[in-house]
Amino acid sequence: MKLTLEGAKVMLLASERKARQTGVPMDIAIVDEGGNLLAFERMDGAKITGIDIAINKAFTAAASRRGTHEYAEVASPGKPAFGIHVSNQCRFVIFGGGLPILVKGEVIGGIGCSSGTAEQDRLVAQAGIDALPG
Repeated sequence: MKLTLEGAKVMLLASERKARQTGVPMDIAIVDEGGNLLAFERMDGAKITGIDIAINKAFTAAASRRGTHEYAEVASPGKPAFGIHVSNQCRFVIFGGGLPILVKGEVIGGIGCSSGTAEQDRLVAQAGIDALPG
C-alpha cells in the first residue's frame, strides 16, 4: 500500500479539524514512507518555528517507524540514545507530535504536527491517521 496525495489531503482535513477543536492552530506535515514531504498545511496563527519542526517530526516518525514521543526518555542525557537528535542533519525529533502512518503493520509514511504542547500535537496527528480508511 502507498500513501497518496488524496490520502494525505484527507489526513490534513481531519488534523485541521482536531486542531480547531483544541483551539491551537497547527503546522501539519505528511511524508511518504521515505520521509519525503507529500503535503503540508500551516493554519492561520500557527507558529512559524513549527514549520520545520512538523516536517521533521513526520520525517522522524516515518524513518524510525516510531512515534517521536518514544524518544523522549531514551534520548535524554545519559540514556542509550542520547545524541540521536543531531543525526540525519539534525532532523531527528525526540519529543511528541510525530507518528508513523501504519497500514496492516507496514509504514507508509509519517505525520508531524507542531505549535501546541507535545500532547496536543500528538492528538492532532492521531486524528489525521484515524481519518484514513482501513
